[in-house]
Amino acid sequence: MNPPNDSAGSPGGQHPLSDAAKASQAKTHNLFRSFVVAVLGSFFVYQLDISYLWLSALLTAIAIVLGIMVLIRYAKLKESKFVLFGTISGLVVVAVQVLLLVSSALFFNQVRDYQQCSRQALTEQAASMCRTQLQKSMPVQLR
Repeated sequence: MNPPNDSAGSPGGQHPLSDAAKASQAKTHNLFRSFVVAVLGSFFVYQLDISYLWLSALLTAIAIVLGIMVLIRYAKLKESKFVLFGTISGLVVVAVQVLLLVSSALFFNQVRDYQQCSRQALTEQAASMCRTQLQKSMPVQLR
């Protein structure tokens, strides 16, 4: 019995990638990894302290640019569906992050005061007082 005739000589009938295709795929994966790091970095920096809002905004802007670059590369080269799914998911997270950053920038002083209060609150009653103080400091339309 003869083995199946496979023109590429590789199992499953897949053609081996050329060096240019491998380099392109590596570049896309590196851009995707950078995008994921920027998204996660933006989210975690935002959680640290309101005084780092500028850094979170910078990382968010970098994530948007990298996400668009990865989507453009996918549209041109159709390399990996995993990269496409991850990029779209990451851009949804970035959109939410933009909303958080804008709202935090609009109410910077109130959020800063709340963070300082909640860090010093050792009991549930003290934390509740911090939340009440935040609610009272917000404009009437947002209460």
